[in-house]
Amino acid sequence: MTDAQWRARLPRLSYDVLRHEATERAGTSTLNNEHRRGTFVCRGCDLPLFRSGWKFDSGTGWPSFYRAPADNIATKTDFALGIPRVEYHCARCLGHQGHVFDDGPRPTGKRYCNNGAALKFLPA
Repeated sequence: MTDAQWRARLPRLSYDVLRHEATERAGTSTLNNEHRRGTFVCRGCDLPLFRSGWKFDSGTGWPSFYRAPADNIATKTDFALGIPRVEYHCARCLGHQGHVFDDGPRPTGKRYCNNGAALKFLPA
């Protein structure tokens, strides 16, 4: 899709996050308080990214998950803050989701720190 098509398809914040790697303010996502059973999918293309059972409260103010399906995300090194971080994005539409850190809970030790604006929740 063209940039204009993405802009027309997505809410402004979702467009900024998914297409231009913006970050929503911590604590602003309604998905922080989403605790029902279901699936979190990419807001850009509906690719399933996280199961609700993988979500945890990281205390960061962003929806966080300790696992992601390897085939549905891709990563790259991000130097935007001057230090290397691992950015991850949707493997289908390449929409920016967030960053993954090695300070999450067991069993993976990973924390996928996601922008809520980049996700949709589909209840089971």
